[in-house]
Amino acid sequence: MIEINNLTKSFGDIKALDNISTTIETGSIYGLLGPNGAGKTTLIKHIAGIYRPDSGSIDIKDKSVYENPEIKSSLYYIPDDLYFFNQYSIKETAKFYARMYPSWNHERFKKLQDYFPIDINKRVTKLSKGMQKQVAFWLGICTMPDIMILDEPVDGLDPVMRKKVWNLMLQDVAERDTTILVSSHNLRELEEICSHIGIIYNGKIVVERELDNLKTDIHKIQVAFDDLSPTELLQDFEVLHHSKNGSINLLIVRGDKEEILSQLQQANPLILDLLSLTLEEIFIYELGGKGYEIDTTII
Repeated sequence: MIEINNLTKSFGDIKALDNISTTIETGSIYGLLGPNGAGKTTLIKHIAGIYRPDSGSIDIKDKSVYENPEIKSSLYYIPDDLYFFNQYSIKETAKFYARMYPSWNHERFKKLQDYFPIDINKRVTKLSKGMQKQVAFWLGICTMPDIMILDEPVDGLDPVMRKKVWNLMLQDVAERDTTILVSSHNLRELEEICSHIGIIYNGKIVVERELDNLKTDIHKIQVAFDDLSPTELLQDFEVLHHSKNGSINLLIVRGDKEEILSQLQQANPLILDLLSLTLEEIFIYELGGKGYEIDTTII
């Protein structure tokens, strides 16, 4: 379990994290979302034990992670910008990892050689970005981590390898109760794998809950009337978005689904459909009004 309590971090006059508190449960896959500059990477680097908090705390297994080799040896961090020793081959890097991580599994490393078809004698820094990402996952999975911390993890991987990598990690979640914290702009991919979602904005977590519960609270509705405005009918609900194409109204509404539909049906709509809502749409409309609205600009 990862416990974050009142975490604050500033860089000069910029407050990157503002009194954040949250808990990431063991065995969960937690997706961290937010616009650029929201504080995602800063939060991740605190959880990985790279940054020292200005105030507050981060505990893993009830122990502070910063300057704690025991805790750090049980987690594995893949940053957006990878770093490998310039002269090391994959084989030499694996030997280095075996010295650094007490739980290193050499049998797993050998078994995955066919899964990641890269010559282990090649220098890692001479490989393409996508192949370096493969090496990072290959090595990381072999450290047998309790926690994997991933910042834009599959950027640069082709669709087949992305699927293969996620399959390996999902196996460890199911079989070893591995906890995964992942930050990515690929919301469709996160939607397929995450059990929990946190949205961070201006250094604060503004939305956080189980993904299934997040989708039950916000609804996408298509409705048409002869001469009524649906927003007038829904004054008791929070309408996050309203657009109109001819007589068809598209609404994003927060509230109890049955109550919303009942209110609209009482006005005898010509059309009334409940549409599926994606994580990408939830992300956009949750941040609406916080400087992240979608505007149409003509140039």
